[in-house]
Amino acid sequence: MYRRCMKSSEKVRFVRNTFQGALFLHLYLTDLLQMRGRSMSCTSKCEFRSKYAEIFLNCGVRKQEMAFSKAQTQAIMHKDGPMMVLAGPGSGKTTVITHRVQYLTKEYGIDPGDILVITFTRAAAEEMRERYEALTGGGSRVTFGTFHSIFFRILKLAYRYTADNIVREEQQMQFVRELAQAGGLEPEDENEFAASILSEISSVKGERIALEHYYSKNCPDAVFRQLYAGYEEKMRRAGLIDFDDMMVLCLELFTERKDILSAWQRRYRYILIDEFQDINRLQYEIVRMLAKPEDNLFIVGDDDQSIYRFRGAKPEIMLGFERDYPGAGRILLDVNYRSTEEIVAPALRLIGENQKRFSKAIHTTGRHGKNVITKLWQDPGEENLAIAREIQLYLQSGVRPGDIAVLYRTNAGPRFLMEKLMEYNLPFRTRDTVPNLYEHWISRNILTYIRIAMGSRAREDILQVINRPKRYISRDAMPDETVSFEKMKAFYAEKDWIAERIESLEGDLRAIARMSPLAAVNYIRQGMGYDEYLIEYAAFRRMRPEELLETADELKESAAGFKTFDEWFAHIDAYKEELLRQAAQRRTETDAITLATMHSAKGLEFPIVYILDANEGITPHSRAMLDEDMEEERRLFYVAMTRAKTRLHVYAVRERYHKKAEVSRFVWEYLGRDGDSR
Repeated sequence: MYRRCMKSSEKVRFVRNTFQGALFLHLYLTDLLQMRGRSMSCTSKCEFRSKYAEIFLNCGVRKQEMAFSKAQTQAIMHKDGPMMVLAGPGSGKTTVITHRVQYLTKEYGIDPGDILVITFTRAAAEEMRERYEALTGGGSRVTFGTFHSIFFRILKLAYRYTADNIVREEQQMQFVRELAQAGGLEPEDENEFAASILSEISSVKGERIALEHYYSKNCPDAVFRQLYAGYEEKMRRAGLIDFDDMMVLCLELFTERKDILSAWQRRYRYILIDEFQDINRLQYEIVRMLAKPEDNLFIVGDDDQSIYRFRGAKPEIMLGFERDYPGAGRILLDVNYRSTEEIVAPALRLIGENQKRFSKAIHTTGRHGKNVITKLWQDPGEENLAIAREIQLYLQSGVRPGDIAVLYRTNAGPRFLMEKLMEYNLPFRTRDTVPNLYEHWISRNILTYIRIAMGSRAREDILQVINRPKRYISRDAMPDETVSFEKMKAFYAEKDWIAERIESLEGDLRAIARMSPLAAVNYIRQGMGYDEYLIEYAAFRRMRPEELLETADELKESAAGFKTFDEWFAHIDAYKEELLRQAAQRRTETDAITLATMHSAKGLEFPIVYILDANEGITPHSRAMLDEDMEEERRLFYVAMTRAKTRLHVYAVRERYHKKAEVSRFVWEYLGRDGDSR
């Protein structure tokens, strides 16, 4: 490194001949400019930067490398020992990681085969590899991979596992569905139930929770434990492992076989981890073992962007890194190269409300733009219409559709917006599967009631709703493919109370047949007790009833726009066809408006961003009950805000489905105002 004791000629050779020297010069000149900055005129500063650039170019340093900030340069030049790099939104963390790997090999002479770079997705690993190879001009023996790919490589060599031993997602779903059926469970949506149970199984394994101490969020605890045990048994018999098993087996292997651990420690002497805030406890324990004894662990992440607690991610792991490694360095990449000052400042006000975080002073490159555009609309219909019209104006002014994104809290968020975009013939694509409202099990139940009222007697239709709400009517009472209510009543001739319920149902169906779509939905929900059924089902699934009732409210809102059932059903069919057409088009459409959940928007950026439905109960979500839940929701909103480069629209509504809606506390926080003062 550069030393004051160097002779002038040695200093010149050091700077000219090494990338290390050039980067050190960058640090030196940056400090010098900062010290003199206040007393220097604008002309003098420009002349200083011009000479500075000339020196760099003469040293063979590219303009990209000249543009490194002081913090980026320090991170790139780090060699040994643990280091935590706090990388805020748009701070160039990928550039730092790839250049640091290059620096390790080129300037420090580290064997590329000794370097391991871990990311969380295959796409991120591939992007990192491509960026690095573009930087170095070709292939390399540096290992880029996900946690799962690295852990599986270790298990493959130790236990001779093959790809056939890894369970497929559909197999996992099938296992849980079979177990639910065998246990007499009748979840309304089998796939949703299976996915939820699998998520909980993953949490138990990933967080190493004793099963007897785990409290399920989806069903009674005894039921969950039976499902867990049954799933593990099916996996064992099939000779399969899931992704969480990979981690558990790796930890056990390293704990029991110190010789194998030592071999892998020698194999990977330098470990870099991207998006460290998303790590779970089990992954962290394995990485800590792998990094010993040298502890050359270089972690890059942002605790303010930790948004995957439902997957086991623990921001407290990053917050405790310096406690685990007392000698660790800390570097803050404190420049946001993405967004304007008018976007960054309110986003920082928002995230500053979180208590458990690293305090960060984030700056911009000095670009300015419009303030965050915050608007309150009467209802979702008015909100969606405004967005469609505004996007239309943006496109007419020359903005590309691909430069615009609309973000929302859950994948059901854009249902009606999509209808409005279709109406305005605006091209869009979704990053998440947006469920068709009319195919949701609640909608199917209500629409089936209406079909029966219109004359259907298909056994499939009757079975779907006959005990929703509970009428205690057996399948045996409906032996034929076409159901007869008279035969059903005859079946219960000796049980008058059931026969009376069948007669009451017949009367309800005759009444529905004479109603408008809106009146029919209301009657099914209130007059026939369907809402009561939803409340009971929510209790079984340990859900808030509002999560189910809102879907029924959405269907009610849709029905209000039609006079007859035929008109409404024709719209439902046309909407389904349009969704299929849009899906096919989106596979080839490259320039389209992006619709994405806040989660799936992470890592992306757009010149113009809309945040939809910034209301209490939506964002923050109604499920956020604990302090840590609320902090996670605030981080999610922060991620959404910082996707915007130049324009950010945040929209809320006064009412949803004829009920008063409160503006999200996050809006008042980024505005710097007390929500009670509105």
